[in-house]
Amino acid sequence: MSLKTLSGEPAVTRTESGHAVSTAERFAMKIDTNDFRVREDNQVSLNKWPTIVDPVYKSKKQYKKLLEDHVAQLSAMQQLHYASDRHAVLLIFQAMDAAGKDGAIRHVMSGVNPQGCQVFGFKHPSPAELQHDFLWRTTRDLPERGRIGIFNRSYYEEVLIARVHPGILHSEAIPDAPHYDKKVWHDRYRSIVDLEKHLHANGTRIVKFYLHLSKEEQRKRFLARIDEPEKNWKFSLADIKERQFWKDYRLAYEECLGATSTKDAPWYVVPADDKENARLIVSQIVLDTLDGLKMAYPKTSAKRHDELLEIRKQLAN
Repeated sequence: MSLKTLSGEPAVTRTESGHAVSTAERFAMKIDTNDFRVREDNQVSLNKWPTIVDPVYKSKKQYKKLLEDHVAQLSAMQQLHYASDRHAVLLIFQAMDAAGKDGAIRHVMSGVNPQGCQVFGFKHPSPAELQHDFLWRTTRDLPERGRIGIFNRSYYEEVLIARVHPGILHSEAIPDAPHYDKKVWHDRYRSIVDLEKHLHANGTRIVKFYLHLSKEEQRKRFLARIDEPEKNWKFSLADIKERQFWKDYRLAYEECLGATSTKDAPWYVVPADDKENARLIVSQIVLDTLDGLKMAYPKTSAKRHDELLEIRKQLAN
């Protein structure tokens, strides 16, 4: 993972809790998010993408400081995003079980105002949802301008789990669907790319995260869910059954990432064996995305300025 130095940072900044953190301590180096980006039309082989990289942090204490700083920056940028009201931001998280999606969302977005951010999780479609096209149920929950929407799993399930388990596709009752032909998946990739192009053209910025977990690390996390009582609720026999389809899921992800990562709606393959490092990478990508929007607070018109002066006079009396 290549790193580059930051410039223009103040010598000391303070997090929301008031903790003073020096630039040298926090960001002597910056994550280069391009290291994790899938290039458009690239053929993806996940064996060539690492599940772990050298950590950005040197200790747990420093990790907490770095994340706290990222969270503080995200909070400020989200407020500006809400005020500018020009774009919507959609963050999509996909991964194998136990890769840390929930934890990444919870930790990275912990400082964001709930009024400007919504999280949606998509599991097996309901009977009513199966009566519609595969993009319908997620389209209903797209974020408005000024908001951040988070999909914990998404319409990409329709080219992932539906591909690994063909019975799901059968249940959608698509007329004359070539269920065992690659054409159905290519058609769905095209539908997804077209949707994302449409959303981008209308102001929605889409960032997609694949949390890349090794099979061995998943095994360790499953064992932890059994051994630690407070994690028992996270584990079920279905998780073990899905683990048997590891290679099938890898192939489905590889084709999906290569077919749907575009300049305007990129995929990022985030090494997920180190949860803390993954959270710092994800938060940096979100920060870079918001920074790229070139946001500004609405300018006060001359008329509005006069109104405010009049209100000030009334309050002064």
